[in-house]
Amino acid sequence: MRTAMGVWRWRRNPLRRPTDLFEAWLAFVALVCVLVVAPAIGWGAGLTVDGTLQRAAREQRQERHLVPAVVVRPLPEAAEGQVEKQAEAAADASAQRSSPRRTRIVAAWTAPDGSSHQGTVPAAEEPPHPGDRFRMWTDERGRVVGQPLDPSAASFHAGMAGLAAAISVAVLAETVRRLVVRRLMHRRYIRLDRAWAAAGPDWGRAGAGS
Repeated sequence: MRTAMGVWRWRRNPLRRPTDLFEAWLAFVALVCVLVVAPAIGWGAGLTVDGTLQRAAREQRQERHLVPAVVVRPLPEAAEGQVEKQAEAAADASAQRSSPRRTRIVAAWTAPDGSSHQGTVPAAEEPPHPGDRFRMWTDERGRVVGQPLDPSAASFHAGMAGLAAAISVAVLAETVRRLVVRRLMHRRYIRLDRAWAAAGPDWGRAGAGS
């Protein structure tokens, strides 16, 4: 609102100072940044991030596979603590963040390249029973990975990134305008104090300045 009001300092006024006109131009530039530049940068940033995430999603869908697995046995609680760090290092970090903590089991699966594997993974269902079948994500060699990034989720994150970029530019433009206006006001007060100091001794005296 203050940015828009600053534009009104363009109006003709015998008391208008050069700094008033400068402040009006500054308000106009800030307004353009908020209404035009910020959305444009946000749109561009969103498209860039969306392209990057969509490429990553496509690559993950090509590199990651759903393979059938079978529960060998539930992992005892004592052994669960010993293998937890090793399992977390093998699993994809994004899957660890997005999925809740579940009972860990020993499972067996066959990788897309035909190799057989057995290891500790989170249970697909609670409680797990030996012989239960489920599907899990692995890479081509059978290493456990997280679920591929969903294209809609990628678009959402890209939109949020674009929105954050637009808001950042708008806030930056308004912040710069406020700082410059504050500096102008400080200089005006200094000039006013100097003028008052020069005229003060003769203020109210008959014939002063004549």
